[in-house]
Amino acid sequence: MKIGFPSSAVVLATSALTFGACGGAKQTHAAAPPGAPPNAIGVANMQPPTTVPNASTASNVSIAADILRACDIADRNAYFAFDSANLAEFDLGPLDDVATCFIRGPMSGRKLQLVGHSDARGAAEYNMALGQARAQAVADYLVSQGVSPANVPSTSRGAMDATGRDETGWAHDRRVDVLLAK
Repeated sequence: MKIGFPSSAVVLATSALTFGACGGAKQTHAAAPPGAPPNAIGVANMQPPTTVPNASTASNVSIAADILRACDIADRNAYFAFDSANLAEFDLGPLDDVATCFIRGPMSGRKLQLVGHSDARGAAEYNMALGQARAQAVADYLVSQGVSPANVPSTSRGAMDATGRDETGWAHDRRVDVLLAK
């Protein structure tokens, strides 16, 4: 079965928690499906885990402290599942708060910078593409909530900042940093 990077409409329509397995099934990486955005990636043989991970280590976004303070958003950690660029349902609330704050709140009109990351497993080129796909998923969601596309540029650092040596550490490497643009 081949699963491509979801369009923002699919992410919004399903708002479902979707994770790729990191266990015994061999995973192969495929090219993006025809018509997909240029930074999209495909992953073959992805399967959901048998259990839902702890919410403190399973989300997708890490919101910078200055944004949390300015927007009065509760601090929380957020990370992606292995080999996944899908937003989890519990990420949508904090992202909605960020969108509201940057549309009509204290950060109205300001720019964000979204930086995607991956853990160190996998080829450097694939990790860069996966980091970009993660950042773009967050950007697409924020735009769907009304944030100007010009105010949510996305980039990837792939595994350049990865420090994990086990599953807990790798989970912390898989994220999108939501930063206030300079």
